[in-house]
Amino acid sequence: MPAPSSRETETDARVTDRRPSEPESPATSHNIVSLVSRAADDHLTLVRSISAGLAVAGVVVIARSIRLLTKFQAASEIPARFIERNVSLRGRVRGITERGVEVEHLPIRLPVLSQLLSESKGVGISPLLVRLAGVELTPEGKEWLQKNLAPAQTVWLKLISREEDTLHCLVCQSRGSLWSHCLNDEVLRLGLARTAPIVGLLPDSHLYWRLHKRLHRAEVRAERKGRGLWKQAGLWERVSEAVGDSAFFRLLRRTFKRT
Repeated sequence: MPAPSSRETETDARVTDRRPSEPESPATSHNIVSLVSRAADDHLTLVRSISAGLAVAGVVVIARSIRLLTKFQAASEIPARFIERNVSLRGRVRGITERGVEVEHLPIRLPVLSQLLSESKGVGISPLLVRLAGVELTPEGKEWLQKNLAPAQTVWLKLISREEDTLHCLVCQSRGSLWSHCLNDEVLRLGLARTAPIVGLLPDSHLYWRLHKRLHRAEVRAERKGRGLWKQAGLWERVSEAVGDSAFFRLLRRTFKRT
């Protein structure tokens, strides 16, 4: 029998290469899936731990960058962007002095993170000095504040401007869980203060005129209702004052002094 030629050998090899490969058996596929599933189960705890760690690290970085958990103990410590955006801070009243209201800042408290990010460990409490923005209190107004802002009471400070070590704010007092009132408006409505220029704001700015309009409206209401410093004297008081200032009674007083 003659030996196959080289051309026939090459043809047989090409035919062999073109034959479809044998499919993997179901048992082999099942083994691969089992191995992958087992590997995923073995490393699932590790993956979860890594994900949780990355999440905590992200929260820490964000909290530090925006100073979310920082306890401010001086007006200079508050970032300028907080005042520019009129951020509201929560605080606890410590007392009322001639310079203004002393408020201890209460930062947001989060379990574990508050301890990790605390920047005031071992440091004594130094309250913030706060004044009611756009308001000039009368002596009666200061007495009213002392009676209505008891120590340890929680208030909200809406930052308006900063002047050296003093913060000018809208001070809001909580009345129940869903309602609060602004003390700046309240003292004006009761006639215990007058409107004043808002320190730290340009007179032609939108915020200045919006706040001035709001405070002036409260002052006009007190004036119309005759409250506080706008209270009109009674008829007898006005007559007595007019008679006492008359020329005849002034002459009588000088005469009695000489005798």
